[in-house]
Amino acid sequence: MSENLTSRATRALLMCGMVAGPLYIVVVLLQMLTRDGFDISRYPASMLSNGDQGWIQIANFAVSGLLFVAGAVGLHRARGPAGWGGAWGPRLVGVFGAGMVAAAFFSADPADGFPPGTPVGPPTSMSTPGMVHFLVSGVAFLALIAACFAFGRRFAAAGRRGWAAFSMVTGALFLAAWISLFAMQGSRVVNVAFALAIALVLVWTSLLAAYRLTRPGVAAPA
Repeated sequence: MSENLTSRATRALLMCGMVAGPLYIVVVLLQMLTRDGFDISRYPASMLSNGDQGWIQIANFAVSGLLFVAGAVGLHRARGPAGWGGAWGPRLVGVFGAGMVAAAFFSADPADGFPPGTPVGPPTSMSTPGMVHFLVSGVAFLALIAACFAFGRRFAAAGRRGWAAFSMVTGALFLAAWISLFAMQGSRVVNVAFALAIALVLVWTSLLAAYRLTRPGVAAPA
């Protein structure tokens, strides 16, 4: 493959990474406005996979996840000879994308009145798909948090303080919000904060891909 074709392929992969986060956020927002009974302060977005319109969120997980994987490949290919972003940063973003794809196949269980007709209150048991969803989402979240710190460390070493701070703070806020879900279960404020933290980290991934796409000649940090 010629250098020009290789460059084009890398740019296309990075563009996939750019649109992955915004696509996921927009589709979730549209469902929040149209799905009967859904309240982001009570339910995680993953519960949108249930009900007659659940296919929309399932497709959202699958398509967005594949775009994240493609973006991760683009970040890996765009590292350059000095290892821009390190070896682990792109890989961790790819693990997150793979986790989203897995979430499309293993849906979260209905609970607490959603979708309409589901008994109010926490479920008395967890199905096998629901358990797998819980596990893969945990792995995906940890991978993306680690990616924030991996890229942040590389940016700091390269003297790019703005990007280093953005990456580190994003990872720290996402981790804090995720821990708060377990520490203060049922808190509507925490549920909203977690949704906002997810949006922030998805925007971070998109901007990261855009940063590399628009700066192909920038020297990679060692």
